[in-house]
Amino acid sequence: MNILTLIGRDKELFEEDIRKYEKEIKDIISKGSFLVIGGAGSIGSAVVKEIFKRNPKRLHVVDISENNLVELVRDIRSSLGYIDGEFKTFAIDIGSDIYDSFIANDGKYDYVFNLSALKHVRSEKDPYTLMRMIEVNILNTDKTIFQSIENNTKKYFCVSTDKAANPVNMMGASKRIMEYFLMRRSLEIPISTARFANVAFSDGSLLYGFNRRIEKKQPIAAPKDIRRYFVTPKESGELCLMSGLFGENRDIFFPKLSDKLHLITFAEIAVKYLKNIGYEPYECESEEEARELVKTLPQKGKWPVYFFNSDTTGEKDFEEFYTGDEIIDWDRFSSIGVIKNEPLFDNEKLEYFMYRIKKMREQGNWSKKELVDLFNFMIPNFNHLEKGKYLDEKM
Repeated sequence: MNILTLIGRDKELFEEDIRKYEKEIKDIISKGSFLVIGGAGSIGSAVVKEIFKRNPKRLHVVDISENNLVELVRDIRSSLGYIDGEFKTFAIDIGSDIYDSFIANDGKYDYVFNLSALKHVRSEKDPYTLMRMIEVNILNTDKTIFQSIENNTKKYFCVSTDKAANPVNMMGASKRIMEYFLMRRSLEIPISTARFANVAFSDGSLLYGFNRRIEKKQPIAAPKDIRRYFVTPKESGELCLMSGLFGENRDIFFPKLSDKLHLITFAEIAVKYLKNIGYEPYECESEEEARELVKTLPQKGKWPVYFFNSDTTGEKDFEEFYTGDEIIDWDRFSSIGVIKNEPLFDNEKLEYFMYRIKKMREQGNWSKKELVDLFNFMIPNFNHLEKGKYLDEKM
């Protein structure tokens, strides 16, 4: 299945920039040692493959998912084969003392790429998953940067999100707060990051769910009013690689909007997807109708779909990669814009944030309201969209 066709494109976004810098990319990677954290997820595995195929001296991959690491290795061995350097994977939780021991004993890397994240808007439905989001997106990031500083790492990269620009949900806001912590650590180590669009068919995404629904003979549901930008997994890996290798301190890379990157609704992609696999979409009036018709329609070459208007918490009306007060370098790359940042942060706020989170966890009790209030304190003009309904309440 051609992902580019499904998201309405016929060309890759970054091929010109990759081609221009390919010799330099290969030279850096072939001489370097790399740690990829969260390297078995969709974006992480794309980054691992981009590094692996350029023959690094050492490439270590850490991820909490043992199964995804196994699949990553099988995928690489079956497609790219082997390298002259060292390639190892480790099924470790980076928030654990086991990971700390791993780094203490084997933490000398030239480049650290952190792709671990809780990335779903739906993860703000309860205070416990929210705290996990804070741990993964903020606390673990700050910890692994500190460890990189201790080990004299040349460069640290971690992934942000377009939803960090004028955030309206807690996931985007957690990444915005993470960026504040990056600014503080950037005084001690070169750091760069990237904001990009939805990664088409990434693990857990709505488009990924299309495959699962077909496998399980279930109807497809998608919002018809939400328009998003999409990149392929390979493009997400390329953007992270470019930022990690070529980003100057505090740079945030993002894909330039062009005729190659445009908005498309989930419903439009669902229609293309079904036609691509040989089914005519049949639009239903309700979830109940869709669940009933999936028992009979596929035998007639049709597949039931339920398209709806979005009414859940945290869904932003539009996507943006940067804000009006950020300084952009539009000229360095053909298809990549670069946000240039000064090390602006409020140290007292960052210390207060860490203190409040520590206190909540020590007490073993906190509410979603407490966390939202803390985020409001951290981010000026944080416009949290609370609608009282969540994606888990939909098909």
